[in-house]
Amino acid sequence: MPTSPPYNPRKRSPPSRSPSPVRRRSPPQSRLNGGPGPKDDHIDERELQLRARFQLRDTGAATSKPPTAEEKAAAARKEYDSLLSARSGGVYIPPARLRALQASITDKDSEQYQRMAWEALKKSINGLMNKVNVANIKNIVPELFSENLVRGRGLFCRSIMRSQAQALPFTAVYAAMAAIVNSKLPQVGELLVHRLIVQFKKAFKRNDKAVCLASTTFLAHAANFQIVHEIVVAEVLLLLLHRPTDDSVEIAITIMRECGQHLEEFNPPVANAIFDQLRKILTDSAIETRTQYAVEVLFQVRKDKYKDNPAIKEELDLVEEEDMITHRIGLDDEIDTQNTLNIFKADPQYKENEAKYKQLKAEILGEAEGSDEEYESGSESEDDEAKEEKALEIKDATNTDLVNLRRTIYLTIMSSSQAEEACHKLMKLNLPAGQEGELISMIVECCSQEKTFSKFYGLIGERFAKINRLWATLLEESFISSYETIHRRETNQLRNVAKFFGHLLSCDALAWNSFSIVHLNEEETTSSSRIFVKILVQELAEAIGMANLQTRLKDPNLRPYLDGLFPTQNPRNTRFSINYFTSIGMGGLTEEMREHLKNAPKPAAVMPAPEPESDSDSVSSYSSYSSYTGSSRSYSRSRSPSRSRTAGRRQFSPSRSRSTPRRDTGRAREREAPPRRSDRRARSYTPSDASRSPVPRRNRRRRSPSYSSRSRTPPPRGDRRRGSHI
Repeated sequence: MPTSPPYNPRKRSPPSRSPSPVRRRSPPQSRLNGGPGPKDDHIDERELQLRARFQLRDTGAATSKPPTAEEKAAAARKEYDSLLSARSGGVYIPPARLRALQASITDKDSEQYQRMAWEALKKSINGLMNKVNVANIKNIVPELFSENLVRGRGLFCRSIMRSQAQALPFTAVYAAMAAIVNSKLPQVGELLVHRLIVQFKKAFKRNDKAVCLASTTFLAHAANFQIVHEIVVAEVLLLLLHRPTDDSVEIAITIMRECGQHLEEFNPPVANAIFDQLRKILTDSAIETRTQYAVEVLFQVRKDKYKDNPAIKEELDLVEEEDMITHRIGLDDEIDTQNTLNIFKADPQYKENEAKYKQLKAEILGEAEGSDEEYESGSESEDDEAKEEKALEIKDATNTDLVNLRRTIYLTIMSSSQAEEACHKLMKLNLPAGQEGELISMIVECCSQEKTFSKFYGLIGERFAKINRLWATLLEESFISSYETIHRRETNQLRNVAKFFGHLLSCDALAWNSFSIVHLNEEETTSSSRIFVKILVQELAEAIGMANLQTRLKDPNLRPYLDGLFPTQNPRNTRFSINYFTSIGMGGLTEEMREHLKNAPKPAAVMPAPEPESDSDSVSSYSSYSSYTGSSRSYSRSRSPSRSRTAGRRQFSPSRSRSTPRRDTGRAREREAPPRRSDRRARSYTPSDASRSPVPRRNRRRRSPSYSSRSRTPPPRGDRRRGSHI
């Protein structure tokens, strides 16, 4: 008998105390197929929906009509509204699905379309504010103006303030961006200033240092770009320093670092008052040592003239002064920040406002109206019109453009306080082609009109000459033309021009070969040109020293250009040059000419040939030298018969040529051998003697040249005054 296996009882788990879940039984097959089933009264709503869906699948849904475009748009708007009204982050929509929904909404008057455009505007402005910097600000500005900043001015102000608060070192970039927008849309700049002031006042009451620092830094840079008046910054500084604490003093120091140079330039009394208050705080208030060091560093920055903290960096100076619009708002004024502009609101005139801004954008960016196709089709006709305009171009014979250019250059020079500033402004001028010489001539003219010479103009000329070779060439041409027309200037103008070119020569901004135009001799110089050369050489000697000047003038490379200044070919011109430089105190420059004149061979003396006798006396010749060599008078008389007035007969008097009368010699001759009465040196008057030279009016009654003080035979009484009346 087989044995049964041993009994092994299994261990069972204790029964669960939780109630068993209510499970739904699957519908029977006959019910799914549409057949009747038992207990239809207990069928729930879910089962009915399933039944209807299966019935549609079986019978075929193709028999239903497709939805129309209006139905699709209505469904899309409904779904889009449900998504926008949903809780933030509650529903995720794939980007493709979202774009499809947005594309299905085409009615621009609908609220859904305007909301969609509002969201796109906000996203675009935030993206542009996040990526702007010094390098790409010129490219970001057109993209920013392509957005509707009039409608989204609240979004713009909020976005730029948030971006600036998160990146304080880039405050100057955001201020430059705001200055550009303010120059075209002043209402946007005014709203930004209002919100900055209100934000500062709220943060100051809450003692929020971070927000205060961000707001005041933005206001300081806005004052630099003249978006807001500097009085607002002064009020903020006085408020911070009224009851000084470490934090308030630090914020005030930051403001003065950023806009101190602007305050010193446009409102020095305010800057002095702020620094006096800081000096008082430094000595009297109990602030931390760290804050005291910061104040001392600020004083050093002021002493260095803010060289490391300029008001506006050169690469951010994008707005002209005449285009800047300044808003003057006080801290105590009633300010409306217009916070509702940050929230979407449907615009019943959306299309009209968009068209207006599109026209304004075209004016701001200079875009041409019409589509690209119209532009391409009209390009050929525009080219033809341009050619016709060039052919019919009218030339302005009144020199109005030239006068305006000269006025602009003059005002630019006069409005500059330093030479570097003047050069920077003049280099930014758009000079027409071929008019570069007008800039140099205006610099020379402005220099000549000063009462005394100002080194300001010399530094301008030096800077331009060293910037480009073109300006150096124009300065050389100006030197030549000034020397050739120096006789037209007054003495004061002559002195200023000579010192101007002397400064340029001393600093090697002007080539020394320009001296080739100077020919120092009696025939080719005038009194004005000699004074010009005198002041020029004295200025050179004072600037570089006499020893260096002699060394430069002895340079063999310069000798060919200095032959006119130090002539050696003609002894007469050499003597003239020696006497000239000696008279002006520059005799040390004439050593080589003196040596040359000393070693030069002397010309052989030529005896004059005797002249034939004639019935008339020869006319005396006069030769005059310049004031430097003196003058000499020589008489020459030929042996000619002359009638004596004391005797009725003819007698011949010996003629002699003499330069200087020697009385002692004559007396000795008279003592040794007294001549006869007929051989004495008694001169007879002849009418030909009166025609020697025009007699001055004051010497009209002088004695006749026939009478000599050494003659012992006086003329007859009746003939004493006859010669003076003929």
